[in-house]
Amino acid sequence: MKELLKKMHAWMDGYMNQFVTDDEEVMQGIRIKMNHTGYVTAIARELAQHLALNEHDVQLAEIMGLFHDVGRFRQYSIYKTFNDAQSEDHADLGLKVLAEEMPYMADLSAEDAELVRYAIKYHNKKEIPAEAAGRKLLFAKLLRDADKLDIYRVLLPYLDPEKADEAPKFIRADASQFISPDFIEAFKNGEQADYHQLRTHGDRKLVRLLWVYDVNFAWTLQKMVDRGYIQTVIDHLPEQEGVDIGVKRLWKYIEEKCATPDDVSAYIKERM
Repeated sequence: MKELLKKMHAWMDGYMNQFVTDDEEVMQGIRIKMNHTGYVTAIARELAQHLALNEHDVQLAEIMGLFHDVGRFRQYSIYKTFNDAQSEDHADLGLKVLAEEMPYMADLSAEDAELVRYAIKYHNKKEIPAEAAGRKLLFAKLLRDADKLDIYRVLLPYLDPEKADEAPKFIRADASQFISPDFIEAFKNGEQADYHQLRTHGDRKLVRLLWVYDVNFAWTLQKMVDRGYIQTVIDHLPEQEGVDIGVKRLWKYIEEKCATPDDVSAYIKERM
């Protein structure tokens, strides 16, 4: 697996470099995705190690991180956007890229290849299918956490209103700091909101806090807290009715979640 992983890294580096261009506006988005790929790959591996997975599964997690956004590059080349709603679901597109262009998936066992495809397919969906179980569920949760943790880093520079216009087009929203009522209600109740209804910069900031309720492992959430991601977003929320209620609920949830040890034995008992 170690040699195969090296080949996969080399292939991904070459694939991403195909999209390098002299157009700086395009490169702003491509560069973000290239860096994001590297960070998520490293986070997925680190999280797998924290969960005490065996080395084989740690390497599988690394592969999932490496390829989780491979569809983003073809997406931008075809549609000139990273907005899935305006183009094509980037995870599904990524699976097409792997099937058509990546020569090493066939070198994985059938079980491992299916785990990689499953985690990639559901890393960006609203939720993992209810019937998911075992190692499929474990790796899907792991990859979603690794992706979310780094997205906080990616979006952090654009929290200030004056920075909103500097953001790449694919993460811009109306510059208004007002938060829509539906998002306020979701925040107060500790629920997810319909992200397709994002309208303002205020909505976008609040959604980053709603992601907390979709984090699977205490390790991930603690990293978000330790790196200041959660508090920084809170500090940039507008003074709007209902926000304080949501913030109190959020911190209570975070405290309880972070105090619960991560235990994945039920997912991997067949390999224990």
